[in-house]
Amino acid sequence: MAETTGERAAAGSRTAAEEWHRRRTAWLTAPHGPLSATGVHWLDDFPEGRLPAIPGRWTADEDRALVTAAPADGLAVDGRPLDGTARLDADQGAPGKARAGQGGRRFAVLRREGLWAVRAHDPDAGRRRAAPRIALWPDDPAARSTGTFTPYPDTGTARVENADGHHRGLGLGGELALTLGGEAVTLQVTVEAGGGLWAVFADATGAGPDAAAEGGHRFRFLRTAAPAADGSVAVDLNRAELPPCAFSPYFLCPFPPPGNALAAPVRAGERNLAAA
Repeated sequence: MAETTGERAAAGSRTAAEEWHRRRTAWLTAPHGPLSATGVHWLDDFPEGRLPAIPGRWTADEDRALVTAAPADGLAVDGRPLDGTARLDADQGAPGKARAGQGGRRFAVLRREGLWAVRAHDPDAGRRRAAPRIALWPDDPAARSTGTFTPYPDTGTARVENADGHHRGLGLGGELALTLGGEAVTLQVTVEAGGGLWAVFADATGAGPDAAAEGGHRFRFLRTAAPAADGSVAVDLNRAELPPCAFSPYFLCPFPPPGNALAAPVRAGERNLAAA
């Protein structure tokens, strides 16, 4: 019997979902992925410049992090042993491409609202070697829909709590309206560099008395492609992602901004971190 159009579409969706999950698993378990993080240290907390288990002396001026080391420290910057002082910008790429390192370890330089920090990544970290996996909710065709993006006249900033307990600004560029379980909902979203949308949201699977039974994380991220000229945008909650702080306590993920805590459960996308 010939395959129907619906069957071909379902097979295509399964293949796309499997590829997405494969990429997410590769990101999680990469040598310098989230499970490799072993600590994050704010330079202001260490006035002498000596960070725990990180070689060199780390300080900051107004626009750079400064690290001073001798060859005996074993610290490398841009792949070369450091003998003197290097001025470092915040690392923008993956931690594995951080400019500073020691052997297989990498020291990613962070800047948040004028404050500097260093996050250490070690491929031999115990959490990474335990090789946990990301558990998913079953794929739900009803979680795919077309939303409508309405930009704000001016990008605003909401002060939201971060995973480390501090409040920081989260830039918001507009609202994404979509239908969830037959109900209209709206999420405040950030417009990313390529035009895609990023939402930080919570739902009933990660809060309240039934949270443990639901097995959901406290909040998740949702990304979409750039909206079309008329504001329409494909939304697939089956691609809802666990934030990096679900995998390690050394990430500074923002919590959902006001209005992004949904009353309905979203039983789609990534669910929690499970044992291998």
